Amino acid sequence: MTWKKRFLRVTHLLFLILLLVQLLPDRSAKDVHTGALIAFAVGLEAAALIGSFLIKKAESLSLLLDIAGFIFVLLTVWSLATAKFNILNDVLFPAPGKVLAQFAEDREKILINIRSSLGITLQGFLLAAVAAIPLGLFLGWNARLGGAATYISKFFSSIPPIVYIPYGIALLPTFRSVSVFVIFLATFWPVFAGTMSGVMHVDQRIIDSAKVLNVRKPEMLFSVILPAALPQIFLGCNQGLSVSFILLTSAEMIGARDGMGYYVKYYSDFGDYTRTITGLLVIGIVVIAVTFLFNQLQHYLLRWKK
Repeated sequence: MTWKKRFLRVTHLLFLILLLVQLLPDRSAKDVHTGALIAFAVGLEAAALIGSFLIKKAESLSLLLDIAGFIFVLLTVWSLATAKFNILNDVLFPAPGKVLAQFAEDREKILINIRSSLGITLQGFLLAAVAAIPLGLFLGWNARLGGAATYISKFFSSIPPIVYIPYGIALLPTFRSVSVFVIFLATFWPVFAGTMSGVMHVDQRIIDSAKVLNVRKPEMLFSVILPAALPQIFLGCNQGLSVSFILLTSAEMIGARDGMGYYVKYYSDFGDYTRTITGLLVIGIVVIAVTFLFNQLQHYLLRWKK
């Protein structure tokens, strides 16, 4: 790529527009923390420039700059609607600089809550995957059992896992174990159904070729069937992961004493909407980051499909 394609992009113009907007007088009666907003914008622009210099693939660079440009537009509109023209209620909708300053102030508390939420999610997700994938392989390999198990999985997956929270609270010793149990149920059925579907729809020619080579059944299952079923397994894992975060946040808002759902619920009860919006944004960022890393793992393990 030429230097013009790398550095003369609309994203950098949007950054300048955001800075120029900050020169307008503030109409909000509250402190809008313009300095925090400018510091964040400069940091993001610096990251975009470094990425423009280092990234070699045009698609990856365009993705990075598009995300940065979207954030600049969002911050510009948000700033105009709050700090500059006071269109939105400044109690319910604080200025972006105030939210960024709040994040910096609460960063240690937020990191503790993120660690708690991720720990519960990963524990429940991994337990479900370890249980669902081997069981799905075995039942999917058996046509008769697989047909019955498909309807059973549809029945149980149609029940929202959050309804088991009262039973979990009554039976399990801690709320953390209840949360892990709910995440396990939320993940198990999509992964189980995806594994069975992948096994049952493996191309028959692949199986026939393996039989011609006298491949033994265990080797057939784990060296032939499992790799061929991986796309469907990952589809089920993606569904389970998405639902897990939604359920975990809901569970934490009901009775937890830590986690991002608890952070949002606790401060919303006190009418602290700056911290509430901060928590919501952090949840979104964490979910996107985890999903991105999982997709990278999926692309790596399925690189043979290319």
